[in-house]
Amino acid sequence: MTSECVAESIPAGYKQTEMGVIPEDWQTPTLGSLTVLMTNGFVGTATTHYASNDNGILYIQGYNVEENSFNFHGIKFVTEDFHNAHMKSCLKGGDLLTVQTGDVGLTTIVPESLAGSNCHALIISRFDKRKSFSAFISYYLNSKPGRSRLKLIETGTTMKHLNVGDMLHFTVPLPPAIAEQEAIAQALSDADALIESLEQLIAKKRQIKQGAMQELLTGKRRLPGFEIKRGYKQTELGLVPEDWECVESAVVVTYFGGNAFKSEATVPNGVRWLKIANVGKRKIMWNEISFLPSSYIREYQSYLLQKGDVVMALTRPILDGELKIAKLTSNDLPCLLNQRVAKIVTKHTANLNFIYYELQMSRFVEAMNEAMAGTDPPNIGAKTLGKILLPLPSTLAEQEAIACILSDMDAEITMLEEELEKSRSIKQGMMQELLVGKIRLV
Repeated sequence: MTSECVAESIPAGYKQTEMGVIPEDWQTPTLGSLTVLMTNGFVGTATTHYASNDNGILYIQGYNVEENSFNFHGIKFVTEDFHNAHMKSCLKGGDLLTVQTGDVGLTTIVPESLAGSNCHALIISRFDKRKSFSAFISYYLNSKPGRSRLKLIETGTTMKHLNVGDMLHFTVPLPPAIAEQEAIAQALSDADALIESLEQLIAKKRQIKQGAMQELLTGKRRLPGFEIKRGYKQTELGLVPEDWECVESAVVVTYFGGNAFKSEATVPNGVRWLKIANVGKRKIMWNEISFLPSSYIREYQSYLLQKGDVVMALTRPILDGELKIAKLTSNDLPCLLNQRVAKIVTKHTANLNFIYYELQMSRFVEAMNEAMAGTDPPNIGAKTLGKILLPLPSTLAEQEAIACILSDMDAEITMLEEELEKSRSIKQGMMQELLVGKIRLV
């Protein structure tokens, strides 16, 4: 492409830079020219200086850093003596913390509430407030273009690493007015606030659903029309209503295994091949897609899955304490069932949706874990699954009523999750437009 063509493709009022096309009045300063301090957090072994949270100083590490946020899982504290001996890594409100090793380039802003904390092996950037608004820089470093460019200055082979010296020379696109930087950061912060509120609401709805499952699937709470008439009885599963049964799952469920399709049969396009890797927690995951010839739809009709079918993994079936089980939607079809994945088929005395929720209960998962003890990889068969006990309302009507309540809760959570994904997508679009000046706010 000639330079004339490149020039013609740049809109009026914009210019080409190493970070792409930006407004002509935007600058491209180095981080070193914008900061009054850029240094490392403490590098070395601090474990002998750990203290209790009652009398210690908060000690932030790379795993506590999230995009423009923090998590405090596994947070550590250090002694005041250690802190005083390493004041270089004492944090102030507005500082940026960038992960040096691990999730390289991930950046967050230190809020005033964390001022006075110390940190370990993080790059601390303290900006001259007359030149730049640190939140704007943080959003740029966390953007796709920012992270991509940071990868270009990584060092190391097995363990990638960011050096302060390289970060000092890293350039960023910057509006000339602090007011514009603040306006952009505020717009993205508002998007973050919406995302966070949706995440919190989803977490709350999931907790409510878990509580409902614990009560409804054990008979502790009965729905209207199914009230307790004869009290409770003691079983191997604990107390259950007198009018419920405790049965081996094989009495009400058939675990229909998939076919051992050959890897040589894989084709570039055709019918989707549902494998163990595609079964997530309550969701079919198509991150890794393999295809079988479309002709297999006719040849292997008994393995062709339908909308509403429930499948579970038989190898490595538990992830983070939860069963890898999912219900198929129209978006998952057509697909063929592979070996080591089982389709749940219920008999006439059981409702499929009720069983779908029963199999997710911790007692069932714990029984599976015990049955798989010693297997490598963790592995379970239909015969073993069939011996695990399930509590079962004696009428299909009660099973259906319970499943309906839980299905409605799932539908609400799914709707909120879709709204969350949409909000995240909108934010990504905003970052791509605002952080390079394609859209101007002031």
